[in-house]
Amino acid sequence: MSIDFEIPADAKAIRAKVRQWVHDECIPAEKRLVDKESFKTVLAELRTKARAAGLWLPFIPKEYGGMGLGPLANALVQMELGESHLGALSMNSQGPDDATMLTLLAHGTEFQKEKYLKPLLNGEKRVCYSMTEKAAGADATGMQTRAVKDGNENYILNGEKWFSSAASAADMAVVMAMTDPDAPRHQRYSTFIVELPNPGYIIKRDIGTMAKEGPLSHIMGGGHSEIEIKDLVIPAENLLGGEGQGFNMGQHRLAYGRLRHGMHNVAMAQRALDMAAAHVTQRETFGKKLSERQGVQWMLADCASELYMARLMLLHIAYKAERGMDLRQENSIAKVFLAHMVHKVVDTAIQLHGALGYSTDTPLAAWYTHIRSQRLVDGPDEVHRWTVGRNVIKAYEQFGTTASAAGGDLL
Repeated sequence: MSIDFEIPADAKAIRAKVRQWVHDECIPAEKRLVDKESFKTVLAELRTKARAAGLWLPFIPKEYGGMGLGPLANALVQMELGESHLGALSMNSQGPDDATMLTLLAHGTEFQKEKYLKPLLNGEKRVCYSMTEKAAGADATGMQTRAVKDGNENYILNGEKWFSSAASAADMAVVMAMTDPDAPRHQRYSTFIVELPNPGYIIKRDIGTMAKEGPLSHIMGGGHSEIEIKDLVIPAENLLGGEGQGFNMGQHRLAYGRLRHGMHNVAMAQRALDMAAAHVTQRETFGKKLSERQGVQWMLADCASELYMARLMLLHIAYKAERGMDLRQENSIAKVFLAHMVHKVVDTAIQLHGALGYSTDTPLAAWYTHIRSQRLVDGPDEVHRWTVGRNVIKAYEQFGTTASAAGGDLL
């Protein structure tokens, strides 16, 4: 009995529709982006067209206004949207909004869904996620921000946050803070919804990074903010998911975020490879087209191999997600691999473009500075490799072989 790698016809049709959408609408629209007003105009036009075409909130159930796609079809869609930085935005599928929508769907009260989820689903508001702190970094259980209950009506928060992505563009924040320092380590933290702007949630600055920035960088992506939380008053009704559930909910949302980053990395790498192929088939040096040179063909082959492995990883993870199977090991493996894959493919595309690739006449140079962050966000390489390695040891100790931790039990 063979393994069925056939993608359902309806999922193929959706992928084709989204691919055409990105190529016909999103990529051409990038040229129209000049300033804040042009971005608002372009995005509004794209979103109106997208909704009319039924391309809105791919991962959200139909009863909430989405396309109701399962993990496989959504993976196929996300692997197309990442070709343009307007792709996910046009379909209201961008991070960190997407993960917050899923969290509110799963854990929000009816009040929270009406007041906070609804405007996110409608594309009227944006949200940021404030978990990371300087003192904690990749160890979320080391965060120091405290939430103290003031009677039964409010919580008072004090502390600091670091690299709160999209805070400068957000209308609300989801903030994690310690509510019970004496509880078991993973039950000390709770999550709160904060309406912005708020005098107790102070954006001190957008942190400068190595990523190449333009006039729209902080509007589209929101930058990465340093936050001071000072006597921030939050109504008890804005506690999300109950006390002590912040860490578990955070890990769930980060798991989706890692996969979304990986799916978009596949799309970006594919566009970079297409650009490289187009360039080498036109460019001549020393009387020959670059595409006729074996060394160039090997470089393209390496990129194609990386993309092939990346797609199989994501489709296998989608397969397991469709069936409710444990995918934590595969998620960590894919998180590391996909971050390195996109870096390698874009770097190769720059090399094949020569000085043109190093210039800002193509998007490759800007992509290169941005994708370095992929090895840091949602947990750095070292944390995920540590997790994978521990699972390899556990598998050997339990079964006498490491196969189950290294893809030996694929299905």
